[in-house]
Amino acid sequence: MSMGERLRELRLRRKISQEEVAKHIGITRSAYSHYEINNRQPVYETLIKLAAFFDVSLDYIIGGANSKPKPESGVSAESREILSLIQHMSQDQRKKSLHLINDLIRQEQHRADSGG
Repeated sequence: MSMGERLRELRLRRKISQEEVAKHIGITRSAYSHYEINNRQPVYETLIKLAAFFDVSLDYIIGGANSKPKPESGVSAESREILSLIQHMSQDQRKKSLHLINDLIRQEQHRADSGG
């Protein structure tokens, strides 16, 4: 199976459009479309983004002989979405997000401890 066929298969399994994949990895829909039809090969950085987005190994994407998708690691769809969002943040945005998450956890813990 070619890389383009694998990318298409992964995308269709998720029931998402080429536009959605392209937006998540920071390229145009047209560029992504060329990957699926094997007209172009993605650069290394884009391959890494695609593997992370689809939660598979680089070997699987490029068509390694015995490649299989990584097994589901028990990570929820919400957790994968959070990870995807974090990958697209600047370092400053990540720090602010972590601060907000920690504040939410502390507030919830305080409510639980105070019985309210």
